[in-house]
Amino acid sequence: MVIGSISYAYIKDVVDAVNEKTMLFKGLTVPVRIECDPETKQFEIFVETPSTASLLLKELGVEKGSINSSEKKAGDLTLEQIVNVANAKKDIFLAKTFKNAVKTVLGTALSIGATVEGGDPRVVQKKIDNGDYDDRIKGDI
Repeated sequence: MVIGSISYAYIKDVVDAVNEKTMLFKGLTVPVRIECDPETKQFEIFVETPSTASLLLKELGVEKGSINSSEKKAGDLTLEQIVNVANAKKDIFLAKTFKNAVKTVLGTALSIGATVEGGDPRVVQKKIDNGDYDDRIKGDI
């Protein structure tokens, strides 16, 4: 059977290739872009980094964030986990410094209802501004 000018067999090849390329991100929502030429049946797959929220949820070991974070938290993250996510995403952040990238990840942690080292991510952001974590936050953009 043919859909437009693309056969089901061709679609299966594309799906199989996407599954293979995204195997490392099992359980995460991963942006994928596919460029294909239906005449030559050649295609190229571009796998993007998962969203910051997806990476944080994976670090927490939960599927989704808290709906009402003031009453129930999604979980607690360490500063090291926040820094690891910032490192994974630093190539696409618009932040001018790595500290700002970390603060961006902290903002996402807040939005999914996570605490960081037992407290509000906004408090950690302020401590970063004060230089309290300079020894623990190292990296370049």
